[in-house]
Amino acid sequence: MSSIEQALAATQEKALHINLDNSFYGSFAEIGAGQETANWFFRAGAAAGTVAKTISAYDMTVSDTLYGSAKRYVSEERLKQMLDYEYSHLIERLNAKRGESTCFFTFCNTVKCKGYRDNGPWFAWLGVRFQLRPGAEPSDLVMHVRLLVPDHDLQMRVLGILGVNLLYALFYKRERMEEFVESVGENIDRHFFEIDFMRFSGNGFGMFDNRILALQLVRSGLSEATLFCPDGTVAQPADLLYKRPIVLMRGSFMPLCNIHSEMMEAVRAKFLPTLSPEQRERAVDICEISLSNLLRGSEVDLLDFIDRADALAALGKIVMVTNITHFHRISQLLNQFTKAPIAIALSIGLLNELFKDKWADDLPGGILASMGHIFLNETRFYVTPWINRKTGEFVTAGTYRAPDKYHYLYRHLRESGDIIEVPYFNQKLLLCTPRDIIRMIHEGDEQWRDYVPEAAYRMADHLKGGNA
Repeated sequence: MSSIEQALAATQEKALHINLDNSFYGSFAEIGAGQETANWFFRAGAAAGTVAKTISAYDMTVSDTLYGSAKRYVSEERLKQMLDYEYSHLIERLNAKRGESTCFFTFCNTVKCKGYRDNGPWFAWLGVRFQLRPGAEPSDLVMHVRLLVPDHDLQMRVLGILGVNLLYALFYKRERMEEFVESVGENIDRHFFEIDFMRFSGNGFGMFDNRILALQLVRSGLSEATLFCPDGTVAQPADLLYKRPIVLMRGSFMPLCNIHSEMMEAVRAKFLPTLSPEQRERAVDICEISLSNLLRGSEVDLLDFIDRADALAALGKIVMVTNITHFHRISQLLNQFTKAPIAIALSIGLLNELFKDKWADDLPGGILASMGHIFLNETRFYVTPWINRKTGEFVTAGTYRAPDKYHYLYRHLRESGDIIEVPYFNQKLLLCTPRDIIRMIHEGDEQWRDYVPEAAYRMADHLKGGNA
């Protein structure tokens, strides 16, 4: 049996398992593709055990009549309208008859699949409103999926399998986040889709931290990146960053230091005057942490992760966690979400790293190709100074000497305005690295407080416990 045949057989087995379980009963509303999820339950057999109703209100007028008007038909707003309507009707009609023994659910999706002469993007909002036990108030799970392959039939197959996986994971795997997330992505080639947003809410999830769920999406390879707002909520990147200028700083932020804030402010001072007044109002700061910077061996220290996210949030920063190491992939990712100018803040030390061949090992054109991919649209490097502690030399973007073989490439990038010098200088902070601060904390040297914002003091307490 081929891998595709095995995947289809496994999906049908999941659908049959749910059909034969009398605990769950619900409705399906799917718009924009076919009724791909409901169809699996009919094909599996015994669908009467699961399916109370299916509907596809494809016509806009019909859809608006049922669910009300919406600014966008493929949006979380429309998905919520669908869940509200379908679930309330399900409870109204069936609760008296079987509510004492049944966990009711409503599965909905609204999709933009590949159409005629359609070059994308293609995406879907999927959601389930469900009961944790018979008679309970409902809970919600919402997720956003990017469809990556320009093939309508394949997109529909992916959506159907995702829908079955989502219901199966909700009913049988939700007690363990790692198993839950892995189950949602089972039996589908990861090159076909990406889940860039997922959120639990409602009954039973008031204290649940959706940042841990989002982090698990990145760890499992189902998403390249996830975003956390300063209020601790998880955001869908395309919605939050749409047409917004970005100031992005990459780092481990372990610990978060005063120099991080000062460097970002210096970059903003240089970057914002290049924008229109409207763009300046919409500009956002993002601190990006790669998954490799969160690992302790092969595992992620969740307490450490939450401490970092909370400290950055306290300073009003959006946090992005990615599974990306190469700079050109970060630039490509951001340019999927916005065409507004992007300022990537980095120090001379990181700039020097970029001229090492290892950062272009996935590109046939090497460093030259990497730089071409980095400076997409209006993406620029804003480079802050560095002090060489061995020689005392103060190095800026203007005085930096690139490796000999890249001398003219660097000169071109400077003269074309792709690399911009930021006139930042705080000698005390520049002379103290995060490693120095960690050493101070371990040694009980209270001078570390001069280098760390108060919002990050809890991180320091964690470091005292020997988790650096």
